[in-house]
Amino acid sequence: MSAVAERYAAALADVVMERKGAPDIPEGLAEFVDLFFASADLRNALESPAVAREVKIKVIDEVAEKMKLNEAVRNFICVVVDHRRMHMLREILQLLSVELDRRQNIVKLVVTSARKLDERERAELIEAFDGKDQKKKVRATFAEDRALLGGVVVRVGSTVYDGSVREQLNRLREQLESE
Repeated sequence: MSAVAERYAAALADVVMERKGAPDIPEGLAEFVDLFFASADLRNALESPAVAREVKIKVIDEVAEKMKLNEAVRNFICVVVDHRRMHMLREILQLLSVELDRRQNIVKLVVTSARKLDERERAELIEAFDGKDQKKKVRATFAEDRALLGGVVVRVGSTVYDGSVREQLNRLREQLESE
């Protein structure tokens, strides 16, 4: 991740936090980023040095109005266009999410299991990680991977807790091979 993208994400995070976590700002930016990368015409209009700044601002205003974007998102896009950083939008959006989670003390869990977990199992997993640090809130996403055979793998940031049957079998194989 680039330091430049981090600065843009931090600046926008300041605005979000100043507005009490305004969810429409990251959501609006995400919608705009999707549109921007899906539309070659929009990319050409906003990235081309041949297009005058006034025309770019007019394009942004029209798109923002049609998408009903928050004024902060519109202003942010103008700054990014002015500084010719549109190619960094996806990275900025990703870093914005990370920065907002950090500032709001949110821990993201990515839980992968061999089968779909029921609500009770999901709640127990979240509670297990929620109890580690009472000051943090836990947000979890759940996925299935039949290759795990059984058990779960939980990723918290760069830390992985692997309680899968596949991993236990791999450890047993390694132990038997070393004997």
